[in-house]
Amino acid sequence: MNKNNKILVTGCAGFIGFHLVNKLCSQGYTVIGIDNINDYYDVDLKKSRLNELNPHVKSGQFIFYKEDIVNLEKIEKLFKIDGINYVIHLAAQAGVRYSLENPHAYIQSNVVGFMNILECCRHNKINNLIYASSSSVYGGNKKIPFSEDDRVDSPISIYAATKKSNELMAYTYSHLYNINTIGLRFFTVYGPWGRPDMSPHIFTASILNNEKIKLFNNGEHTRSFTYIDDIIESIYRLIDSDELQLKKYLLLNIGGGDSIQLMDYIKLIEKSLSKQAKYDFLPRCYAEMEKTSASTNQLFDLTGYAPKIKIKEGIPRFVKWYLEYYNMY
Repeated sequence: MNKNNKILVTGCAGFIGFHLVNKLCSQGYTVIGIDNINDYYDVDLKKSRLNELNPHVKSGQFIFYKEDIVNLEKIEKLFKIDGINYVIHLAAQAGVRYSLENPHAYIQSNVVGFMNILECCRHNKINNLIYASSSSVYGGNKKIPFSEDDRVDSPISIYAATKKSNELMAYTYSHLYNINTIGLRFFTVYGPWGRPDMSPHIFTASILNNEKIKLFNNGEHTRSFTYIDDIIESIYRLIDSDELQLKKYLLLNIGGGDSIQLMDYIKLIEKSLSKQAKYDFLPRCYAEMEKTSASTNQLFDLTGYAPKIKIKEGIPRFVKWYLEYYNMY
């Protein structure tokens, strides 16, 4: 891709968005960033991420707009900025359990907001769109590992249903309007600057504060964790490939190759903190999947890359950042 063109990134103050903007700017791209800085989780963390991007603001490579993708009128104006020819759509209402409490937030951000992005791409002749889907679309699937060729007709949360709807909407716009779309099914992303509502944050905080970790399904879940650097490298290779821009519609898993049981994962956090956890074992939350495991063969075939950072390496990196960020050394 020509680095003289601009890339528009939604959700740029989010976990993945922040890291991606930093990578793109460091590689010479100019990025237009959009984020509404909502209060679903700690706003100060989002602002801290944006502060880390200040050097790119000063260099002119990163231009930030505080806007909500649900506001079509405002978003339409940003899409008219000269030179944008690629959109990476990461803005979304995240979290499986919160979708049980506030499903309307997911419909607004993940369905209405995504429709706005598709329409803006269509009317501004932007033919390249990468968007965030989720491993949650695999829902009740039993076959392991999950493959992009598997049927995904059984989402078990509203969050998963909205992500499945995104994939269907993207297919339709690819078919009707010749927009090249790549949907990325992320598998439990973690690492420095991660979201406080996710288990690395929650478990680390609980252990440090001598609080019991709430373990649903009696801690018998298994997850395919993916370190943030692997996510960013995968996206970067997709952007940087001229060949992939000729693909009309793609869905790709981006997930760590090894799945790990929840209890073994907690032991890695305990080891990094040199402190033992306390537990509160709870019944299963039926909006959550029992197991996730990613096949990344298609990603590797297309990019020559597949996630490689093992969780035993990634967790200590996360804990180190956590202790530094929250001044706990």
